[in-house]
Amino acid sequence: MAYDAVAVIALMMAVTALLLFTPLSRQTALQDPLPTVVLFATWFFYLAWCWRHGGLTLGMRAWRVRLDFDGGDSPGWGRCLLRFGVSLVSVAALGLGFMWALFDRERRTWHDIASRSIMVRPPLR
Repeated sequence: MAYDAVAVIALMMAVTALLLFTPLSRQTALQDPLPTVVLFATWFFYLAWCWRHGGLTLGMRAWRVRLDFDGGDSPGWGRCLLRFGVSLVSVAALGLGFMWALFDRERRTWHDIASRSIMVRPPLR
């Protein structure tokens, strides 16, 4: 997640720089709704695009893990949004949604269960 955080923060910085040239330049993220939504959307679209195109984010590539969705198909935007939303709930619950993987037989988190996905380590070539 730390590797992905670097990518997401860089994207958010770029989007924030672009917002400086719009009427939103006087608004503050996490205080005003529109820039907050724009930054959360940036975060979501980074993750969803990666999940839809091979199931790999930057951090997943580094750790050689992939996200598999049941059926093996690329997930739709709705399923990605569900995974993203439940992961935020997992964090808001003091990380309990992530810690759930320690007790789940298949090592799934809440957002894995909700989006019918699982983290796998593909065999090395």
